[in-house]
Amino acid sequence: MSASDLFTVEEKKQIKEAIIRSELNTSGEISVHVDRLCKEDVLDHAAWLFKKKKMDRTALRNGVLLYIALESKKMAIIGDQGINAIVPKNFWEATKDKMMQSFKQGLVTEGIVAAVLEVGVLLKDFFPYQKGDINELSDDMTFDK
Repeated sequence: MSASDLFTVEEKKQIKEAIIRSELNTSGEISVHVDRLCKEDVLDHAAWLFKKKKMDRTALRNGVLLYIALESKKMAIIGDQGINAIVPKNFWEATKDKMMQSFKQGLVTEGIVAAVLEVGVLLKDFFPYQKGDINELSDDMTFDK
């Protein structure tokens, strides 16, 4: 069973709509990837996935990946070097903690949606939406195979 099977069509739609709404406030690119399991270091796997999804090729280097391994109970939020060069250390920790609290209550979709919206707000200060901004990455969630 794929991690995709853990979400209904409506839940996937809610998360995609949150990504679209968030990206209206920022030139940043937000992506959500969900696996069932992560058997390695979560940050290493998220970094590998970041490159695989070509998130390191945005014009302003301002992509953000929310990576979640549901059954392993692991998650990471990582930003590209354009973001990491200007945001404070532990910039993503509060967002990650809030998402984990939602997950513990069984509110997985709600936690992801809230995190995506918060990432959009956080990015707005550093990478505000620019007229003519191009959506460089798909807004669809991705999943393990």
